[in-house]
Amino acid sequence: MSNKKALIVIDMQNDYLWEKRKKQFSYDTKALTESVNRLIHSFAGEGSDVIYIRHIIQNLPTNRLLFGYSIAGTPGADIYPGVDIVSDLCFDKLLGDALSNQKLREHISRCGYEELHLCGLDRYGCVTATALGAAKRGYKAYILSAGTETVLPEKKVTKQQKRLEKAGITMI
Repeated sequence: MSNKKALIVIDMQNDYLWEKRKKQFSYDTKALTESVNRLIHSFAGEGSDVIYIRHIIQNLPTNRLLFGYSIAGTPGADIYPGVDIVSDLCFDKLLGDALSNQKLREHISRCGYEELHLCGLDRYGCVTATALGAAKRGYKAYILSAGTETVLPEKKVTKQQKRLEKAGITMI
């Protein structure tokens, strides 16, 4: 019997991927979405769960001005329509680490996943934060480089890579 694992698709939302996005989110939407969809179908095809995560920022005037993306209740916070949805497992997070959501942690515990495979956005932002959160909580986490991208500067990337190495997180 193989390990029970889940694919966690992080922050593949309109505000980061659609045409109207802010310039700072310069991801290659088509290539990333195709890669993530291949992972989704691969994991679902082998019987693994696929879990979707949405980063949600409270809909307050200050947040709309300060961030202007992932605002609760706006179309920009929705999962990008190019992403294939194969399950109704969708959890919202208010922090970078998806495992800050107690309902997600309860689901992981209830299902007994031995491995969490992470893809989505941003490789050295919320994906790394979730991987570090998983390691801190005793879960085995892998970052799937084929299904992630980053727009972060090299200095921040290097810092995050060191944090991942120190925590024993593998990028595959």
